[in-house]
Amino acid sequence: MPPTSQALSSRFYQRWLDADPGRAARVEELSRLSLDRLDLGAALAHEAAAGGAQPLPLPRALRRLRNLLVAAIIRRDLDGQADLAEVVAAMTALADFAIGRAQGAAMDELVALHGMPTGAESGLPQQMMVLAMGKQGGGELNVSSDIDLIFVYPEDGDTQAQAGQRALSNHEFFARLGKKLIAALSEVIEDGFVFRVDMALRPNGASGPLVASLNMVENYLIVQGREWERYAWVKARAVTGEALDIAALDAIVRPFVFRRYLDFGVIDAIRTMHGQIRAEVDRQERLHPDRSNNVKLGRGGIREIEFLAQVFQLIRGGRDAALRERSTRATLRVLAEKELLPADTTEQLLASYTFLRNLEHRLQYLDDAQTHTLPASDVDRAVIARMMNLPGVDALLAELAAHRAFVAGQFDAIFSDKSEGAGGGEDCVNPNSSDAAADLDNRAEIEARLAALGFDGAAGAAQRVMATWQAPRLQALPEASRTRLLALLNAALPLIAGVVTDAGVGSHSATLGRLLDFFEAIARRSAYLSLLTEYPHTLERVIRMMNASGWAATFLAQHPILLDELLDDRQRDATPDYQALAAELRQQLDGAVGDTERQMDILRETHHAQLFRLLAQDLAGELTVERLADYLSALADLIVDAAIQAAWETIAARHRPVPQFAVIAYGKLGGKELGYISDLDVIFLFDDDDQEAPGNYAKLAQRFITWMTAHTSAGNLFDIDTALRPDGASGMLVSSVAAFERYQDSSAWVWEHQALTRARFCAGDAAIGARFAAIREQVLRKDRDAQAAQLRDEVLKMRARMHEASPSRDGLFDLKQEAGGMIDIEFMVQYLVLRHAHQYPQLTANTGNIALLKLCGELGLIDAALAAAVGDAYRAMRKLQHQVRLQGQDNARVEPALVAKHAAQVVMLWKAMFGQ
Repeated sequence: MPPTSQALSSRFYQRWLDADPGRAARVEELSRLSLDRLDLGAALAHEAAAGGAQPLPLPRALRRLRNLLVAAIIRRDLDGQADLAEVVAAMTALADFAIGRAQGAAMDELVALHGMPTGAESGLPQQMMVLAMGKQGGGELNVSSDIDLIFVYPEDGDTQAQAGQRALSNHEFFARLGKKLIAALSEVIEDGFVFRVDMALRPNGASGPLVASLNMVENYLIVQGREWERYAWVKARAVTGEALDIAALDAIVRPFVFRRYLDFGVIDAIRTMHGQIRAEVDRQERLHPDRSNNVKLGRGGIREIEFLAQVFQLIRGGRDAALRERSTRATLRVLAEKELLPADTTEQLLASYTFLRNLEHRLQYLDDAQTHTLPASDVDRAVIARMMNLPGVDALLAELAAHRAFVAGQFDAIFSDKSEGAGGGEDCVNPNSSDAAADLDNRAEIEARLAALGFDGAAGAAQRVMATWQAPRLQALPEASRTRLLALLNAALPLIAGVVTDAGVGSHSATLGRLLDFFEAIARRSAYLSLLTEYPHTLERVIRMMNASGWAATFLAQHPILLDELLDDRQRDATPDYQALAAELRQQLDGAVGDTERQMDILRETHHAQLFRLLAQDLAGELTVERLADYLSALADLIVDAAIQAAWETIAARHRPVPQFAVIAYGKLGGKELGYISDLDVIFLFDDDDQEAPGNYAKLAQRFITWMTAHTSAGNLFDIDTALRPDGASGMLVSSVAAFERYQDSSAWVWEHQALTRARFCAGDAAIGARFAAIREQVLRKDRDAQAAQLRDEVLKMRARMHEASPSRDGLFDLKQEAGGMIDIEFMVQYLVLRHAHQYPQLTANTGNIALLKLCGELGLIDAALAAAVGDAYRAMRKLQHQVRLQGQDNARVEPALVAKHAAQVVMLWKAMFGQ
């Protein structure tokens, strides 16, 4: 051994070597190996053989192996040959291995005495599952640490006792097995111990039974499981047990730990738990000042980094499987990948975690003691500094302080209590008052407060506040939720006043009303109240959106999970990356194969989140109507394609792995002019000679429509209109490409060819998409010179029927249906394409109405100046339609004066083209 080895700084290491001169060679041998990949079985056999002709019993051999491995770890770590990853992986592997060997030996012994435990229901032999919790569960075990275990067996029953054996219930059998396992690991004998065992995390803790059946675990977690236990069970990992039993346990634990919604309420629960831990650490440090600088539980310590990582897991892990990592380090890296924390922040947290864990190990290397505090002795502190490769104690303390300050700052950014003083200024109601409800019955006081804030219609607004608070839905809330809701209302009122003033549009009363509707919608979901409380800036963003758009307010009330999208400006303001989104969506859908309802929810959640980001950019004035429509159309294409792929996999009799099937978009989606609430006009084509194809593709189309239109727990997706398929409602739901071509060539009506001008391949088989494009080109480029009069008459008849079906009733101008409106423009463009595309093939390009009008002007088919004016009119009307829809109005009807000039240009072009 090199005389300068840092390992000699460890008193445990020195004592262990001095006790047996032969140990140095063994450590030297192991120090050349990567210990996280050590063959522990061979190493155990080597230690057992040290007993000479009679091998050492398993308990002694395990203890000798443990001491040897710890000594080798100390040697490699302090000499710079091993990093933190190797150290914790090696210790975790040893713990897993020791549990498996000790349990196997104890099981054999008990089966010999009592027979094999057997399930009463299944009749199958039973094996106990040992769950590693804490750092062992996460694969990050300390060199001198307890192991936190939980023992679970599959089902109750009895042992199958043979002659000379005494039968036991399964519970009694596994209780004895658990006790033997604990003793095999933790009893101190002449070779020491293997691991100290802590069973406090089992159901009901020290007062609960040592072992629990799956049913007992399930009942406990459902009825009694507490928030802090969710935190503990995040890291639960089965070290032993049968695969099917482990899967059954996972199915019980996962919904307890990871909620299907975004659980921001866990922030307060972890804050409370952390406060209790800190209080105990502070008490201990007051009693024992020499035990200060606890690198695990102290301020800015290891536990705060673990809490930082796990709060994101508990909030989002139910919806994102990537956040179910058991390792703290792996979780931090996922947080960076998901942009839930900035990359530089996670890198620094990882650096701090590495420093603190390395320091923790060096504290334990001194005497193989389970300690997390700097020693009181200056001499020992100097030894620790040398182990950390630092020049002295002052440098150690300075670097420790810097890491702890950074960690504490990050911890406070998430866990500091934002509910105190959130409102800023005088409260409308004192939420801490014992008679807060009575305060809300005092209309005069509320009205005076609103008037002081500058609210328009303060009297009516006060009445609305009182009515909302007195509604049975809110009166039935738990007291904690009512208090939080009152605090949010106090915070919201001055924000509403400021937002309306800053925006220069909107109404205090209208915005307050929308917000109160929203509060009523989310009141029973404490997680959303927690989100708004923990992230006060989100409340202001909600108010800004509600002031700008009644439709946005309704959409958010229907899908409050979208509050999450308002947390981070970086995500909200980013340009959509639909290629990356498609890959992520595919991954999520693949992870839910077999759970159709969950897959349908994934599609809805993805669409709603992306739509909401676009809505935020739209309301901020960052998107033109045209750019927004492009994004919404591309998003719809993505959702349709993902739904087709996933729905196909649910058809048991599918005859090929990838369907030769395509979705063709018409209307708004076909023209890439989709709005927030547009239907999808689609038809379905296939190109497949297999005899099973027509039936399977009909099933696929029906299933796709169900996936798109069904109302699930995540809400709605799209309404689907298939009326434009060949022969309309009386025709087949799906058509072969050949049949579609024949129909378009010989049977389609003129209005169907008009619709074809705005049709395109949307999703599915690209080869079918290419064939459709060729058919479309062929149909649109037909020479219609000989039928010019008939074409004109058919277009006019169809437009007249649409006018008659949508009469003007209220003196307002219908932006779509009115003479001089948007449909007139669309009909003129469609007529021009059908009439002239045989001469000018470029007219078949699906580039949108404005571009096609400009092209027709350039070709001399219509007056160029008038074409430009009508293009401007279409752009202006689309913008007005969009604004009206954002205010929650289904019908786009405006005062005639707003569009009179534009409508006159449209009518002028109509008369020039059709003479009417």
